[in-house]
Amino acid sequence: MAELGCDAWEDGPAAPAGERRPADEAGGVRESLRVYGLIVAMWVRSTMAYRASFLLTALGNFTGTALDFVTILLMFSRITVLGGFTLPEVAFLYGTTSTAFGVADLVMGSMDRLGRRVRDGTLDALLLRPAPVLVQVAADRFALRRLGRVTQGLLVLGWALARVDVAWTPARVLLLPVMLASGAVIFGAVFVAGGAFQFRAGDASEVQNSVTYGGNTMLQYPPTVFAHELVRGVTFVVPLAFVNWLPALDVLGEPDPLGLPRWVDFTSPLVALLCCALAGVAWRAGLRSYRSTGS
Repeated sequence: MAELGCDAWEDGPAAPAGERRPADEAGGVRESLRVYGLIVAMWVRSTMAYRASFLLTALGNFTGTALDFVTILLMFSRITVLGGFTLPEVAFLYGTTSTAFGVADLVMGSMDRLGRRVRDGTLDALLLRPAPVLVQVAADRFALRRLGRVTQGLLVLGWALARVDVAWTPARVLLLPVMLASGAVIFGAVFVAGGAFQFRAGDASEVQNSVTYGGNTMLQYPPTVFAHELVRGVTFVVPLAFVNWLPALDVLGEPDPLGLPRWVDFTSPLVALLCCALAGVAWRAGLRSYRSTGS
């Protein structure tokens, strides 16, 4: 492993005639996951060395994210419907996006530190290690406390599923886990794309957070309360609507404010794959443009 250079790790093992072998690509993915697991395990051991501190920070993370749902509860103490959605339906939106975003934030949330590394030059040390830079950046300072957000999202989702009025069919039952998995992948791709942007913009973590954290907050509310131009933007430009808005509309039996065909509600996995491909291209382009600090 130590004989491989950084380019080999970023672009995958070389193959004859300039083409990659599927087996080599699969091996590269497995090795990247192994390295990610090793780095994460190191940070988890470090965290659990101070268990009381971990429990307090995890509780604080849980409480902080729960305040978002408390805001929704306070709104519904004065109203019965928000944009045509009842409280259980809004809770369903909240639970699905919070869970998907929480998983992505747990796995890829450290990407917002990349701009700081670019600015102070500490990214150079990652380039010298025989491991993918993306894996190292994503796993850097892995914060186990972020499980609080995932837990809180799942609890709200469970409460919503027990109260929402839905005629469950096999397709809708299957759509729920697909929605959560695809949403996490889409958010993860946005984290990577935001990191790639920081190669050019320097420390632009707040710009990245406006899309990731801001997008998560927006998706907690019905699309019908937003302007059509904004809904179109998060459907066709930054496709966050595929995290939960579009598939949730099918599950809840609500009409699509954009009037899109019903089959679009089931395309979240395809959109997630497309987002991953585009984020990968952006990451490679950003990494190759890096010339170290002061350049």
